[in-house]
Amino acid sequence: MSLKSNIDMVKEELSSEEKFFESAVKAESFYKKYKKAIYGLLVILTVSVVVNIVYTQNQANLVEESNKVFNTLISDPNNDTLKVELKNLNPELYDMFLFSNAVKNKDIVALRELKSSKTSVVSDLATYEVATFDKDLKALESYALSQDAIYKDYALVQSAVLLIKDKKAALAQAKLSAIDANSPLFSVAESLKHYGVK
Repeated sequence: MSLKSNIDMVKEELSSEEKFFESAVKAESFYKKYKKAIYGLLVILTVSVVVNIVYTQNQANLVEESNKVFNTLISDPNNDTLKVELKNLNPELYDMFLFSNAVKNKDIVALRELKSSKTSVVSDLATYEVATFDKDLKALESYALSQDAIYKDYALVQSAVLLIKDKKAALAQAKLSAIDANSPLFSVAESLKHYGVK
């Protein structure tokens, strides 16, 4: 190798080492300038991870405990202590228990109260059950018009049956026609249209 190429090689090495040291100095000055912010961010991240783990574990324990209380309450539905415990642990599951008991015992008073439940599924099902029990055409129609009605097609069929009894065949036909072909009640609706509505 010639002397010139050696000098060029040494210059390149010095230049790359100089760049490395320059970037190390920049990183150190950045670290010194933002040291508190970096530590603060690390502390926040650590705390949020720990809180998330604790919260998740607590929720899992709460679900497990409320399920145990619910299962015990199913076998002993008159245990007031367990009812209070379930209501405190999981109000939504408590409402489901009340709904289940009300339907099982045909307790229309309890079902009327559950219509205003904060648990949307319970409120929806209780509304349907009360309208069915009362054979209230307007309530069934109103329920069927609800966007998220769980038993929409059942309400339509029941409305049609009530209309058939009132000899309002055209209205019954319209109710039955509103049932989608993919619905499990479609064949029932078709049978009613064919045999029940004249």
